[in-house]
Amino acid sequence: MPHKMIEHIEQSPNGDDYREKLVAAEHGLRGDTVGITRIITMILALCWSLFQLASASILLLDTVYIRAIHLAFAISLVYFNIPMIKISGTSWRWDLRILLAMNRVTILDYLLGIIAAVSALYIVLDYEGIASRAGVPTTRDIIFGLMLVVLLLEATRRVIGPALPIIASIFILYVFTGPHLPDFLAFKGASLSRFISQMTMDTEGIYGVPLHVSATVVFLFVLFGTMLERAGGGNFFIQLAISGLGRFRGGAAKAAVLGSALTGVVSGSSIANVVTTGTFTIPLMKKVGYPPEKAAAVEVASSINGQLAPPVMGAAAFIIAEYVNVPYIEVAKAAAIPAFAAYAGLLWITHVEACKLGLRGLSKSELPSFWTTLKEGLHFLIPICMLLYELIIMQHSAEMSVFRAIVVLALIMLGQPVVKAFVHKKSKRKALKEGIKTLLLSLSAGGSNMAGVAMATASAGIIVGCVSLGLGQQITSFVEILSGGNIFLLLLITALASLLLGMGLPTTANYIIMASLTAPILVQLASGIVVHGVALAVPLIAAHLYCFYFGILADDTPPVGLAAYAAAAIADTSPIATGIQGFLYDIRTAILPLMFIFNHDIILWGIDSVPEGIFLFFMTVLGCMSFASLTQGWFIAKNTLPDALLLACSTIIMLYPALLTGFFLPHDQRYWGYLIGIGIMGLLAYMQHARTTQTTEAAA
Repeated sequence: MPHKMIEHIEQSPNGDDYREKLVAAEHGLRGDTVGITRIITMILALCWSLFQLASASILLLDTVYIRAIHLAFAISLVYFNIPMIKISGTSWRWDLRILLAMNRVTILDYLLGIIAAVSALYIVLDYEGIASRAGVPTTRDIIFGLMLVVLLLEATRRVIGPALPIIASIFILYVFTGPHLPDFLAFKGASLSRFISQMTMDTEGIYGVPLHVSATVVFLFVLFGTMLERAGGGNFFIQLAISGLGRFRGGAAKAAVLGSALTGVVSGSSIANVVTTGTFTIPLMKKVGYPPEKAAAVEVASSINGQLAPPVMGAAAFIIAEYVNVPYIEVAKAAAIPAFAAYAGLLWITHVEACKLGLRGLSKSELPSFWTTLKEGLHFLIPICMLLYELIIMQHSAEMSVFRAIVVLALIMLGQPVVKAFVHKKSKRKALKEGIKTLLLSLSAGGSNMAGVAMATASAGIIVGCVSLGLGQQITSFVEILSGGNIFLLLLITALASLLLGMGLPTTANYIIMASLTAPILVQLASGIVVHGVALAVPLIAAHLYCFYFGILADDTPPVGLAAYAAAAIADTSPIATGIQGFLYDIRTAILPLMFIFNHDIILWGIDSVPEGIFLFFMTVLGCMSFASLTQGWFIAKNTLPDALLLACSTIIMLYPALLTGFFLPHDQRYWGYLIGIGIMGLLAYMQHARTTQTTEAAA
């Protein structure tokens, strides 16, 4: 993937076209297709979006049908859009190549796309026959199954790079060579018939839970975010953040954080978030005095956190809901405090950096009017409020909620240009045509943006299928032996493995692999741990969120953090330096999953009181601020060694008060520990203020 990002970066430094190419790089589809390829891509993606909207409302189909059609659309889009071999200039002299050439893709790519789509639809075309011979595939079943597995892995390689296909191939190889391996790795294996039956004729492999979530919920949320961005919602959020926070110290960076938070709420994609908000905020941060790598790193850190922020949270969050077997609103509830506390911690980091650099805010004349900006874009909040109303108040399913929000957004997209035409006394018919065109293009863009996600979830389904063939028990035992039954070592192994896998895998695939292998062991190992007389009992959702968090952090981990590449291109600085700085900023996010494994209050486990939830949020924010000050070496002044020790103590107490209060108070009185943590932070603030005052007076 990084080479794809660099390829796009070298082309155009600025503008909407540049941003679209960077987003296209994330999803793998080319942003510069022309001619018949461009037309086919647009029509196919539009039909895909219309199908997904219909299946969420008026079209009643078996879930297997929906998954198969979803996969067929995605896999054909990849083959019709991305060539097998990229050849530049006229270095390739084969006559066959000239005969087959069709713009950027060839007739061979189109043929492979058609075969791949038919292979994906085979389970639909012979549904009754396959159901009647479950577990006993015919020769024809095996041929189509093998074609689907091979073509799916090749499509995944084209769209998101080789890492996931290689990992899936290793799992497949393990299934067939298991009986011949040494004892400690030995596995009973599976026959070709059983493997194909599991992968392509059942819902335990390619057509499993990950693809189901992609086909039902994730597509609609990605479409919603794309439509909102195309309608102008992304720009509105950015301008609103800048107008509200730009005048404060380091206000440009604070606006970047808030703008990314608002955009990330509906986007769920770190790269899309970077290129949407960063194009505006990174130059602003550089203008007020932030070094280029720090300006880019702030944008990276805030954009990555967008995947953690409800209500969207990216594809993996919906898969968590399926795996843990809870409504999606419960996942959003569990993620709320860590996500927004992480954003508050980043806001504090931008303030600390501004203090270090002696920066000031932007002048009032340089900023747009807050109330004017809010009034002009107020209609963009209507679909978001609709989504939240459906999810939280009506407690409808995520699929129904986002579908209704999309309907409202579509009406706004059609009505917005007409209202403007009426106000400015222009042609309403022409304005309506413009609205229809924008709506259709956004529907097409939504489909194109889903190709990478669909390939990732389908290929990850192969890995999950291999695990369910019996391989999972073997790997689980191996991981447990590797950790020595120590939960702290297992947490470290899981975190490092997630960061390493994330260098080549998208967040969703990374999460699926790590959660499948380590989440059950985390729950099992924790069940025997007692802290201050209280059993730890890690909830399954906490273990899954732990894997999810560290998978997301891989997006800015050098040397292959894609978000860092995107931000560095905008800031005109080194992607490695940006990645390192962004990772240092994101350490504050890394501590939260480590803490909520032990302190379940942070994920509101068993807590339904709104006042109690708000109280816990503010205490967690103070803990994040304390930890951010510790890692940045600055609270209200530069830290000394005793200051750092006090910050370390306050961090632990604010994020896990029971660890201290358990020595002298019952567990249900653990909240008293927060007073001690607040007291330590207050004492440190007083000490640093007094030291700063003395230094100033001495200098005077």
